[in-house]
Amino acid sequence: MSDRTDHRDPPPLRVLVTHPGASLYGSDRMLLEAVRALVAAGARAVLVVPQDGPLVAQVRALGVDVRIRPVPVLRKSALGLRGAVGLLGRSALALARDSALLRRLRPDVVYVSTLTTPTWVVLPRLHGVPVVCHVHEAEGRASPLVQRALAAPLLAASELLVNSEYALGLLLRSWPRLRPRASVLLNGVEGPAQPVAVRADRDGVLRLLYVGRLSERKGVLVALDALAEVLRGGLDAHLDLVGDVFAEHAEFGRELSRRLQRPEFAGRVDVHGFDPDVFAHLARCDVLLVPSVLPEPFGNTAVEGVLAGRPVIASDAGGLPEALAGVASVRLVPAGDVAATARAIAEVAAALPELGDLALTQAAAAARRFSPQRYRSGIRDHLLAAAR
Repeated sequence: MSDRTDHRDPPPLRVLVTHPGASLYGSDRMLLEAVRALVAAGARAVLVVPQDGPLVAQVRALGVDVRIRPVPVLRKSALGLRGAVGLLGRSALALARDSALLRRLRPDVVYVSTLTTPTWVVLPRLHGVPVVCHVHEAEGRASPLVQRALAAPLLAASELLVNSEYALGLLLRSWPRLRPRASVLLNGVEGPAQPVAVRADRDGVLRLLYVGRLSERKGVLVALDALAEVLRGGLDAHLDLVGDVFAEHAEFGRELSRRLQRPEFAGRVDVHGFDPDVFAHLARCDVLLVPSVLPEPFGNTAVEGVLAGRPVIASDAGGLPEALAGVASVRLVPAGDVAATARAIAEVAAALPELGDLALTQAAAAARRFSPQRYRSGIRDHLLAAAR
């Protein structure tokens, strides 16, 4: 009797993926790239999100099952006593409810996108399922006690992915014991098919662009105040705002609307709302503003500006300097500094032809550094390793 070797392929990897939202901003886009990685690897993936939204349609178009079910999401409102009690109550219900889902799906590994859904970090480990948590947050200005509390659920994770050295440093400052299981994986950012040069004929108007959530922490008010300052200085400029206000920040939305009614902004600011096609707006602008007031863990929007061949003015804080390192067409300014932002706008405007050409030549190098293919390979390899 001859020996026979079983050449049957191993069963596909079963992955439960969780994410705290369904929009298409920074971490949402990275979640979509992770799902693409799983599909390309032949894995059987199921995504769990707390509500419907544009991300859900994109994931379902990839042939992936999506379950919409409530999940406790860690918000700033949960940091007070009343909010913490409510979060604990919702978490207890989620642990019981989602245990049944885990038993039905029997995943080989759970991929938790962001640290804001702590029950999904802890629960699978109670069932003996490995967890890879991908951290996209960096609350560098929170108190040490709050930082430790936010990161504490990560102690249950099998493996951690972090999107910048800056964000990793904050985690390790709170919990040094996380170091052996943590790895940095820079975000993968898709660029335009072909970057276009900055307009040669600008009709004397400098077109500025802001992309992202319209929020105080993202610096939209800094962008507006800097615009007002350069207008007073005699520079003819226009600002496009692409994004919307987070539902929980309705009061800020009203404040922004009042601010836009000021006479100096008449005909100088256009608000476009959310648009997933950011590169169409980047192609029409001269300079991208990324004026975050609080530290960003990475800065997808800034990288998109570089990929589009645009000069970028960004806050010198958090992970932004790391993401933009070595790009000569970038100008970094102190976070929240309106005067410095206005000066940088004037300086870039004066040197725009040369800076525009420089930005265009640097787009190819940025495309290699932030390749989505590299990012997807990293996701796939870490999930396979954790499952083994």
